[in-house]
Amino acid sequence: MSNKITRRTAVASCLGTLATAALSHPVPVSSNTVLPRAPIPASARSPICVFTKPFNSISFDALADQIAALGFDGIEAPIRKGGHIDPTEVSDKLPQLVEILAKRNLKITILTSDINDASDPVSQNVLKVAASLGIERYRMKYLKYDLQRPIRKQIENWRPQLMELAALNRDLGITAVYQNHAGKNNLGAPIWDLSVALEGITPTEIGVAYDIRHAVVEGGMSWPITFDLIWPHVDSVYVKDFVWEGKKTRNVPLGTGLVPNEFFKKLKTKKFDGAVSLHEEYLDHKKPELVPQHWQAIETDLKTLKSLL
Repeated sequence: MSNKITRRTAVASCLGTLATAALSHPVPVSSNTVLPRAPIPASARSPICVFTKPFNSISFDALADQIAALGFDGIEAPIRKGGHIDPTEVSDKLPQLVEILAKRNLKITILTSDINDASDPVSQNVLKVAASLGIERYRMKYLKYDLQRPIRKQIENWRPQLMELAALNRDLGITAVYQNHAGKNNLGAPIWDLSVALEGITPTEIGVAYDIRHAVVEGGMSWPITFDLIWPHVDSVYVKDFVWEGKKTRNVPLGTGLVPNEFFKKLKTKKFDGAVSLHEEYLDHKKPELVPQHWQAIETDLKTLKSLL
């Protein structure tokens, strides 16, 4: 069993109190001990990766060559149905991808998965293989509310499932991250509910991939409040931008939309040193003929991201 310890081995003990207060009835929590954050080295730098969803049509070698040429530290790799590697083929193909990346001094910073059930054999194998290859974190599959049922009860019912997954992660030495995603039925969309669901779970077991785009869509001007609430759980940060067009959102190049520069100032103030994943989602990722445009867009967004960081 891995004893991996980072600055996120601890969650401020007040988090659960603040989050649970948002509910009129408390949700049962675990008795896990929570400790203050460890000091962050002054030399720490957040690794920057890019979500490679638009590049399923190209070879691993071509992918790695271009990622290295652009100056990323790694990739957020979709290892799920329809992604770079199907979960059933992980034992054979994931070592190949990791090796090809390593030859360019790259790594899989985040493995995007369909995993949220610790009892699923395919999921167990994906995590075992990933952990054996030194992959440190994976993004979980979303949990969705049934809007015809009480919300509080659903959060309570998910708690054992999350605790079981946290225990598996602890045994394997790998971290799950749950992304807050806008939407009327997504756990984590309002963010406070995610802090309740994860109360007492160590961030090295299940942390949060904080998506500023989705946080601003859902929170408007109040996003700093929920960001500070969920901060002790934050392992990684997702970066992208958007604008409103009537009642709908449209994704746009980073720095041209409504994602505030204040967010990046907050990261500096908090001395964030976790992973930063760039998501370019304003071009259609399903069209292979757009691959050259995706590379150009990502190169531009990376320059903007580095200036913001």
